[in-house]
Parts: sequence; structure tokens; C-alpha cells
Amino acid sequence: MAVIVLYTRIAAPRERVFDLSRSLDLHQATVAHTGERIVAGVRSGLLELGQEVTWSAWHLGWRRRLRVTMSRLEYPSFFEDRMVKGAFRMMRHEHHFEEDGENTMMMDRFEFEAPFGPLGRLFERRFLEAYMRRLLVRRNEGIKRIAESEEWRRYLEIPRRG
Repeated sequence: MAVIVLYTRIAAPRERVFDLSRSLDLHQATVAHTGERIVAGVRSGLLELGQEVTWSAWHLGWRRRLRVTMSRLEYPSFFEDRMVKGAFRMMRHEHHFEEDGENTMMMDRFEFEAPFGPLGRLFERRFLEAYMRRLLVRRNEGIKRIAESEEWRRYLEIPRRG
């Protein structure tokens, strides 16, 4: 099993960072380079406790599907999503949010296990772990950029009706 832990300091309120991190629309924008799109389940907005979403994306040369559920949520400090069905043998992603003065420290703990026994573990260590780390870092950089600009309003504010 591989475990990736990332820390990202973001100059924005914790509640904003928390909600941006569970925004399905922002998720699609930050991983657009993979062609990731929602193919089933909740289609937009903020993923809530117990809801499921199925993603389809190109990863490592193949189109993959991953169905996840929001398995735990403690607003605004923690949520967890888990794989229900997909290419991994197991996948769990914890998202932690701590206030740090006027900043938010966002911590990701991403655990996964490749299928196919010893061969899968070799692939996991040699290729998959580095690939997933790069993907998560890129996503976190996108969350940081959006949260620290006025662009966050595009994902979290309800449009005014005239």
C-alpha cells in the first residue's frame, strides 16, 4: 500500500478552502489535462456526506473510471472520500484543514493499493506513486491559486437573480 502526504499552505479562510476542495466543478477544472469528467452520480456543486460521483479520465494511457463516495465529513476541518469501484484495489483520500493565523494548512493523506498482487505492488512503487503525487500536487496548486484570488467566487457563490 502506498501513502502520499502533502501539505499546502493557502492564504484564505479555512471554510473557503474546505468547500473549494469538495467542489466538483473546481475538481474538473484542476485536472482538465486528464480529460476527467463526471459520468454518473452528483454532477456539480459541493460533494456532501454519503453522495457518490463516478469520474472518467485518461491516466497512464488508458481511460479509467473511479466511483467514490464522501464517507466522512466534519465541517470545516475534515472530509474523506473512498473508492467504491475502480482501478485500485483500495483507495482512501483524507482531507484535513487547520487554521494557521490568516492562512489554512491543507493536508492530504492519500492511501491506495494497486491490484494484481506482487506485480501491482512493484508497479505501485516504481510508477504509480510518483504519478499520483504529481496529480495531487497539481490539483492542490489549482485549489491554492483559486482560493487566493477572487476566482473562488465562481465556484462557491450563488449567482444573484435580477
